[in-house]
Amino acid sequence: MEVFSLTVNQMLVMFSLILVGFWLRKKRILPENSHTTMSKLETFAFVPALTLFNQMTNCTVETFTANAKLILYGLIIVLLSVAAAYPISKLFIKKASRSSELLYQRNIYRYALTFSNYGFMGNFIILGVWGDELFYKYTLFTFFVGIICSSWGLYVLVPKEHNASLWANLKRGLLTPPVIALVIGMTFGLLNLKRFVPEFLLTAFENAAACQGPVAMVLAGFVIGGYNLKELLTNKKVYAVTGLRLIVIPAVIMLILKLLGTSDEIMTLALICFGTPLGLNTIVYPAAYGGDTKTGASMTMISHTLCVISIPLMYLLFIVLL
Repeated sequence: MEVFSLTVNQMLVMFSLILVGFWLRKKRILPENSHTTMSKLETFAFVPALTLFNQMTNCTVETFTANAKLILYGLIIVLLSVAAAYPISKLFIKKASRSSELLYQRNIYRYALTFSNYGFMGNFIILGVWGDELFYKYTLFTFFVGIICSSWGLYVLVPKEHNASLWANLKRGLLTPPVIALVIGMTFGLLNLKRFVPEFLLTAFENAAACQGPVAMVLAGFVIGGYNLKELLTNKKVYAVTGLRLIVIPAVIMLILKLLGTSDEIMTLALICFGTPLGLNTIVYPAAYGGDTKTGASMTMISHTLCVISIPLMYLLFIVLL
């Protein structure tokens, strides 16, 4: 139950930081485009620093060999999630074959049914509750999740007139800063090259890594603060997909893993990876290419609010029933 208490505390910290970001946007204390700057800091600095430092510190031949199977678990689950998202998304947006706008809306639901905020928020929760050791395993578990999110996810979220091929997006996904940092960190860890890295650089990586979680939560609140809350609360379909994202999907995944006899640790990783709220990409990518952002903003706001209750509840059910 100690872990449950830590989870509740971490969710309250997260929600407080989201409110800070929301307040900063509503009071116009920061410029309107500050979310772009914060997002780039996360993608190009804080998340790579966190991943690089953690891998250099925790990745050895022994730890990698013992946990390499986590990469396969993450890959299988995310591929099954992609496959399931196609038929389920049709329940939300029907008869879309003749309308490019409806097809695009269906793609937003398709993405939301596949990916949660496994990166920014998942990292924040894992580090805050379980610490560096489990976070190392979490980076392995989410290795292919991140690549598929940055390739197929980008492919479905960007309007077709602005989109590259799926293969081009796959290559782009392999070259994102977090993935590059992960590979470099693994290499340094496996070859024991950390001892050649100057201490001041390691301290810089560690300090930058500490910024990842708080800035991510402020970013979420800042993005939500840019919309009319009343309008975001009126889309009934968003409540349904939020229920699937926060409760049904992680519950099904954990049940299947339990039936397969997997360890509690793997189930915990799966719960955090697939049970966190809907990510910001459903806003960021459509906005960058002139697509609709209202649906994504509704998903983000409602799921980030409800996850303060759902994540501790799902973990409590996990430790009590499974």
